[in-house]
Amino acid sequence: MKPDEKYQLDCARVGFACDAAAFALGIKADLLVPVRGTAQHAFARQVAMYLTHVAFGMSLHRVAVAFGRDRSTGAFACHLNEDRRDDSKAGDMLDELESGLRAAPAPRLPLDR
Repeated sequence: MKPDEKYQLDCARVGFACDAAAFALGIKADLLVPVRGTAQHAFARQVAMYLTHVAFGMSLHRVAVAFGRDRSTGAFACHLNEDRRDDSKAGDMLDELESGLRAAPAPRLPLDR
């Protein structure tokens, strides 16, 4: 796979994870905007970063690039969500989202946007 195709696939996966997280959390917003947004938006973006990493097996570096953030931001989001799994309600939500993302078919390249 060419580097630009890999990046397109990463961005498609990130968009899918963002949509799933926003839907599950009842947020109607673009989580990929460069501004932080509200605490709800930041929370949903952290969930999406975590899901992108665990469901799609993307490295934290690739997650960060696709989100337009620093690698340390992605690592922080993953650590927060690992801690959130201690709460059964949050853990169940993350499990369901992760399963849903894993079960989805891979997008076909090239992606038209």
